[in-house]
Amino acid sequence: MSLITSLLALRRDARLLKIPPYLSALCVLVGIGWLLVLPLQEYSRGTYVSENALLPGQVHTYFTGSEHNIFRAYRHEVAELVHQPLEGRNQRLAEILRSSGLKVATQNYEYSASGRTISGQNVYGILQGPRADATEAIVLIAAWRNMDGEINHSGVALVLTLARYFKRWSLWSKDIIFLIAGDSTAGPQAWVDAYHDSHSPASIEPLSIKSGALQGAVAIDYPAGPWGHRFDKLHIVYDGINGQLPNLDLFNTAVSIASGQMGIGCTLQRMWKHDDSYQARLQTMLRGMISQGLGHASGPHSSFIPYHVDAITLQTVGDGWHDEMSLGRTVESLFRSLNNLLEHLHQSFFFYLLMQANRFVSIGTYLPSAMLIAVNFTITSIALWVQSGRAPNPPSPVSTNTKPSEAPKMIAIDRDGMVALIPEQYLTIIERKLFLPLAFVGSAHFLGLLPLYIFNNTSESSLTLTFHATTFLTLLLPQLTASALSLSPYRPSAQETILIQCLSLLLLGMFLSALATLNFSLAFLVGILATPLTFVRPTSSRPIAGLQTLLLVAVNPLVVITLATSYWAGGDVSQLRTVLVAAAEGWHVWGLWTQVVVWLVWWPAWFAESVVVAGSLFGKVVEAKSVKA
Repeated sequence: MSLITSLLALRRDARLLKIPPYLSALCVLVGIGWLLVLPLQEYSRGTYVSENALLPGQVHTYFTGSEHNIFRAYRHEVAELVHQPLEGRNQRLAEILRSSGLKVATQNYEYSASGRTISGQNVYGILQGPRADATEAIVLIAAWRNMDGEINHSGVALVLTLARYFKRWSLWSKDIIFLIAGDSTAGPQAWVDAYHDSHSPASIEPLSIKSGALQGAVAIDYPAGPWGHRFDKLHIVYDGINGQLPNLDLFNTAVSIASGQMGIGCTLQRMWKHDDSYQARLQTMLRGMISQGLGHASGPHSSFIPYHVDAITLQTVGDGWHDEMSLGRTVESLFRSLNNLLEHLHQSFFFYLLMQANRFVSIGTYLPSAMLIAVNFTITSIALWVQSGRAPNPPSPVSTNTKPSEAPKMIAIDRDGMVALIPEQYLTIIERKLFLPLAFVGSAHFLGLLPLYIFNNTSESSLTLTFHATTFLTLLLPQLTASALSLSPYRPSAQETILIQCLSLLLLGMFLSALATLNFSLAFLVGILATPLTFVRPTSSRPIAGLQTLLLVAVNPLVVITLATSYWAGGDVSQLRTVLVAAAEGWHVWGLWTQVVVWLVWWPAWFAESVVVAGSLFGKVVEAKSVKA
């Protein structure tokens, strides 16, 4: 009777170890469900301005009348400069700013990425506020070319006009910097790096004149040609580099002024028609998550946000009845609000997801979804750790048909006058051999440095070929590694195979949990794509091993990148080269670290799990019944 009781207790413990896979699956489902309910009215909030000093839309704007004629003249002059050489064009822009009474300077910059040289010149002028002491400044930006590669005719002309217009007012308590960048990405990045003395003097020229601490920045994207074009809405772009966001008060102030004071509709995330339905809110939120997850620069403003300078881009879209005067008054009112600030924007949110221009969710509401995804890896790693310390082949209860030679060796335990027989195998201390698992997982993460370096330093002409060759190699590498290990004298045991999975998933869960607090979108997307790694196991069944191998091929980071690019480009595989070039440019220019997450967090976990599944070639395979999904 004592033997049966002890075996039943041991079986009960074994049944408990069957729970983790179901608990991990529950975490994933709840995490996804949590995200899907956020667009509902009950789980999101209306936007509001937290900083009372901003007073958006409370001032009367005067940008009208004769300023319209000046703007038209500047727009035609900008059109004449399009075909001028770079030096001549910027010299003329500097003369215009200098004629408005500003201190003017230029800055040359040059970057190298993917065998290409990205060079240009920035022109900027500083308006010293009559009531300022040169300790704070606001930046108004117009890139010569916008993110679509179009000449920003009206945007540059509007900045020149506003520079002349703002100079006439004595109410400014902050300096205003007018920046005409050479392009929308490298130019602003070179300028803001040099402004904060964090640039490389070998490629970026230092700034000859500066002002105080930057309190905010607004970029204008208005590519209407010399004859103008009326627009319908303002598309407010707010995504920063590496998923960083400006203070929500700046976004709310722009929306309040444009829609409330000027009657201009506002949209975001390229949702031109937003009917405020659940589907539209969800689509807007997911677009924002993808943009933040990629971490790329979405406009000239993006380079300022890593320096804790709140910035947005105002982009005109559609055909309507609003003209450059409406946009000019919007910028004037927005700068008047920023001029009222007594301290840096800090009261509102820096982590949020926008559903539309007037609705959002804060980090406290959406963060649990990414954390639940990350926790599922940790739960499985704990279960694997426990399993690695248990007997690999639990003995069966002794029956009348059991041969004496097959019966497990029993040990009598006497406690409180009661005797129980326990299989000796359960009382044996199993030492975990960690050297090989630690070495393997560490080597997998170190191996990720190679493609990280290769893709960031390969020339543009060879990038696509290198990518396809790396994809083929990464798909073949787990099988080659498994085969090599099976033939080596250091062939992993069943316990070491379990520990490789355990340590790999533990690191993945730890990295994603930390990343979720910095870039929620990237952590969530990587977590969802890596979820199958939780449930794959080595097995002696060929069909199951084949299905698991196909699943792992589908979630290979390079395969995911290829499929995603093909989907977003409408099947145009040539866009893969554009994506790779942009990633390399982001690494060298913006300091993009999305590649670090892909190659040093996601790919090593995929590689370790793929080798474990291919571990059926090792010879002796552990079935892992106690944690089998």
